[in-house]
Amino acid sequence: MKTKLFVVGAALSITAVVSAQRKELRNLKNAVDDQEYAQAKNEVTTLEGMLGQMDEDDKEEFYYYKAKTFLGKEDDFSGLDTALEALDMASKTNDGDDYGDEVAELKQQAMNKTINSAVEDQNAERYDAAAKKLNKLYTISPKDTIYLYYAASNAVNGEDYDTALKYYEQLKDLNYRGVETQYTAVNKESGETENFGSEQQRDLMVKAGSHSDPKVEKTPPKSPDIAEKIALIYMQKGEDQKALDAMSDARAENPDDVELMKNEAELYRKLDMNEEYEAAMDKIIAKDPNNADLLVNLGISANNAGDSAKAIEYYKKALAIDPANSVANLNTAVAILARDKELVEQMNSLGTSAADNKKYEAFKKERMDIYKGAIPYLEKAADSDPNNVEVIRTLFNIHSQLGNTDKAADYKAKLDSLDSASGK
Repeated sequence: MKTKLFVVGAALSITAVVSAQRKELRNLKNAVDDQEYAQAKNEVTTLEGMLGQMDEDDKEEFYYYKAKTFLGKEDDFSGLDTALEALDMASKTNDGDDYGDEVAELKQQAMNKTINSAVEDQNAERYDAAAKKLNKLYTISPKDTIYLYYAASNAVNGEDYDTALKYYEQLKDLNYRGVETQYTAVNKESGETENFGSEQQRDLMVKAGSHSDPKVEKTPPKSPDIAEKIALIYMQKGEDQKALDAMSDARAENPDDVELMKNEAELYRKLDMNEEYEAAMDKIIAKDPNNADLLVNLGISANNAGDSAKAIEYYKKALAIDPANSVANLNTAVAILARDKELVEQMNSLGTSAADNKKYEAFKKERMDIYKGAIPYLEKAADSDPNNVEVIRTLFNIHSQLGNTDKAADYKAKLDSLDSASGK
């Protein structure tokens, strides 16, 4: 008899708990329907303490309404993470039998809202927040790998290189190429080419007569960019060999990409690998032989390696293409004048013997010849940038050394005018 009373008592207890759960679930649903989200959050807290006694049907209902609670109002982004997590739990609980369609629809709403919030963060330069939201989208919907790609980009913009590297490495391991199909048509009124979300949407606009010239286009693969970003991040972290290996992967992905070739060359330059830099630049120049800026860059590399003669050779090739190139003119003059310091040191080391006096005069003549050789390039640089104080000062000093008093006076007047304008 006692045993029967106990069993009946336990059954009554369970019934009471179930009844309480039902009541709280109704309260939660009503609060959400009335958009009383603060009250709904209180109900969620109460129900979370009852999860252990809930059956699968009730759990699915709870997670669905929890998601609606934290999704909240249209302009409220604060509960997005919690909403997405609740939706994920709802879809996994009870196999989505009761709320499958509703969860799918709400999940899409939550994802769209998260995307808008991430875009808002990105535009406000809150890159860390944008990266986290986009990565959350990827974890909720792994088939949409593009979210991970943009999460990595935002992490780079926020200078969170460790996080960016983790995301890019994930993308690389997934063999993500990121080629997208775009359905485009030309807006007849504006003449602009517009991209539509689907072929059907584009075709409807063409059929309506507002658009013409429908096309299907493939975007360039993102995999070379991913490999390049990995290389640049490793370089930023000072892991040079990993940077070189990653850049090699990037070049293998797209060997004819000139921008990628430039970045490879820049990597060599930053690592002071001057021979490799020159070889890489030669390949670029072969593809674009009339690009004066490329030749200037190659001249800078040669100068950094201590080869002034080679630098001058590249600068003169650039000037043959673009005679007014101010950087090429200035750098040519600088490379020519580089010998002057060495000559001064040699002159100062001489004694007073007849032989030393003869050497002194020879060195002096060589200095004057160097000055004369630099003048045309400095003058062209001054023509391109007449407010460059250092160029004007150098021209004044050189003409003074050469005894060109009229020229020296002209440049002294220009120098005084620039100094006066700058408040000196």
